[in-house]
Amino acid sequence: MSTLKNLFLLFVLAFAVSCSKSSTTTEEETPTPSVNKEANLLATGDSANDILSNSTYDKLLIEIGYVEGFRPTATAMAQFTDYLRQYTFKEDIEIIYNELPSPVEDELTLQEIVELETKNRTAFNTGSTLAIYIYFADSPAEGDDLEGGLVTLGAVYRNTSMIIHEITVRKLAARSSSINNEDVETATLNHEFGHLFGLVNLGTDMVNDHESESENEDGELVGDKHCNQDGCLMRAELQFGSNSVLGKSQKMSAKTAYEDGVTSGCILSGESVLRLLEKQTAKGVASVALDPECILDIRANGGR
Repeated sequence: MSTLKNLFLLFVLAFAVSCSKSSTTTEEETPTPSVNKEANLLATGDSANDILSNSTYDKLLIEIGYVEGFRPTATAMAQFTDYLRQYTFKEDIEIIYNELPSPVEDELTLQEIVELETKNRTAFNTGSTLAIYIYFADSPAEGDDLEGGLVTLGAVYRNTSMIIHEITVRKLAARSSSINNEDVETATLNHEFGHLFGLVNLGTDMVNDHESESENEDGELVGDKHCNQDGCLMRAELQFGSNSVLGKSQKMSAKTAYEDGVTSGCILSGESVLRLLEKQTAKGVASVALDPECILDIRANGGR
C-alpha cells in the first residue's frame, strides 16, 4: 500500500512539472507584438495620398495630446473634422484625448517637441487605420516675440505629426476684439493639416503652378511650399523658416528643410493669421478656406 501511495505521489509531481514547463514554453512562444512606428516617422507630405484617399486606409485616428488646461475647444475640433471630411474620403474619423503634464519649459525647440511625442504618443498606423498625432502645448515656440508680432502658432514636422502652441493661440486671440480662440485654433489646425494633405507642392503635385516664392539664405528666390493665391488658407503671408532637430533656427529653402532630418518647413505666423481672420470677419465670414488651385491639387491626389 505504501508503495502504491509513493507511486501516486511521484505521478502527481511529474504531471505538475510537465504542466509548468508547458506553460512557460507557451509564454515564450507568444511574446507581446511590438508596434511598427516606421510609417509614422516619414517627412511631411509623404502620406498625403493615404490621408486624402481610402485606397490604403479608410479610417483616421487622431490623438490629441494636450497639456492640462490647454485642451482645444470643442467648436474648433468640430470645424476641423468637418474640414477633413470636406477634402478627404475619410468618413470614419475618431478623436482620442490624452491629458499630459506640463513639460515646464519657457519655450519649446523642435528637438524637445519630437522628444515629447516619442514619450507620449500612443496611436500609430494599424491595419486600415491611419493615425495622426497633434500636441497642444502650454509653451511658446523657440524665439517667439509676441510684442513684435513674430509668433508661431503651429508647425508640422513629420507625415503624421503636428504641434499647436495653444498658449500662443490664446494670447493672440485675446489681442483682437473680433476674433476668438476657436477662430485661431481652426485656422491653425486647417492650415497645418493642409501641409499633411501635401499642399503646396509638398507631396501633392500641383495641377497648375501656384507655389509662392521666398528668398533663401543666399538671397535666391525658391518655392516656399505655400500658395500665391489671394485669400487662400495656404497663402504665403507667413513667417517661413525651419527649426532643425538641434533647435537651430535659420531661413532656408523648403527643399533643404525637408531633406535634412526632422524639420519644420512651415512656421505659421500669428500676425498673418490674425490679419486674415479679421479681414474675413469684416466680410461676415469667420473662416479662411482653400482656394480653387489647392482644391484642384487635392482632387488630383485622391481627395474630394
